[in-house]
Amino acid sequence: MVFCREIGTEPLITVNSGFGDDHSAAEEVEYVVGSADTPMGRWRAANGHPEPYEAEWWCIGNEMYGGWQLGSMSLNHYVQKHNLFARAMRRVYPDIKLIAVGAVGNWSEGMLKSCADYMDALSEHFYMREKKSVLEHVRQISDAVRGKVEAHKRYREQIGTLKGKDIDIALDEWNFWYGPHLYGELGTRYFHKDALGIAAGLHEMIRNSDIMFMANYAQTVNVIGCIKTSKTAAAFATTGLALKLYREHFGTIPVELRGEAYPLDVAAAWTSDRKALTVGVINATEQKQDLPIKIRGANLTGKGRLWLIAHSDPMAYNEPGKQPNVVIEEKAVTGISNKLSVPPLSINLYKLTVR
Repeated sequence: MVFCREIGTEPLITVNSGFGDDHSAAEEVEYVVGSADTPMGRWRAANGHPEPYEAEWWCIGNEMYGGWQLGSMSLNHYVQKHNLFARAMRRVYPDIKLIAVGAVGNWSEGMLKSCADYMDALSEHFYMREKKSVLEHVRQISDAVRGKVEAHKRYREQIGTLKGKDIDIALDEWNFWYGPHLYGELGTRYFHKDALGIAAGLHEMIRNSDIMFMANYAQTVNVIGCIKTSKTAAAFATTGLALKLYREHFGTIPVELRGEAYPLDVAAAWTSDRKALTVGVINATEQKQDLPIKIRGANLTGKGRLWLIAHSDPMAYNEPGKQPNVVIEEKAVTGISNKLSVPPLSINLYKLTVR
């Protein structure tokens, strides 16, 4: 919790719904958000934090459909356990936001049919392997996101218990996962083509932000993370650069796009003050590409900034303690009117000012 406060993020806490029980889950909620005059709040205060922590979002379990999870169980059993946990946790903190375990198919359908009154979002996960074609490798991430979205839109149409409810997707695990473990347990190396794929995934989430409420790249350091370390150094993996780029510079108000951009992948958003339009363009081909643009409802000044992640080798990577091969470049752009030109194998994030 202290770490979350230090980096300015919200915690997402998962309670143990495998071998754990509803009473223990409710006590955990009380420890975190209960006042200092509650039994668990007093314990927290005795441990040095008299004020309740801020923790709105909680997961009930993780991948409870999978045999790799301790206490995994059948869907028929789990829907009962989820609802039991939800009732106990909400008695302690009625304003709690709950994320249920999902997996597109029978599991997600069953959870939505039986637990819709006891969740605020439904979790989905995916991990993608390597493909030889760079374009196919990149597009599989956005395809996976779109597959989740399309399934949930069908559920909203077909499942009666969802009428009048807005249960969004919490994509709280997603990434590439392949290759040898070079950074400890599951410590895979990520390449430039993986960064292109991660950016494409972000684009698909942005385009579907009406139903994709939350997305959490898994994971952070080593393992399948976006930061890799040695005993003496740390470096952003290529995927970390893509995440950093969009987190720092992409807008917050999505813009509708029309037309066909293939083989490019394009997303756009206004900045919060609407003084600039941000446009992300991913070119996963080995040729320079031009993107014709026509903006309605605003006039560009023709000036702006460009942040660029590009490399001629799709297998380029960064390594802790060495000069990075893949970097984020920033430069001013002028003369922007009706076309954007993007280099091969590149992520381009434009911030274009408007009059």
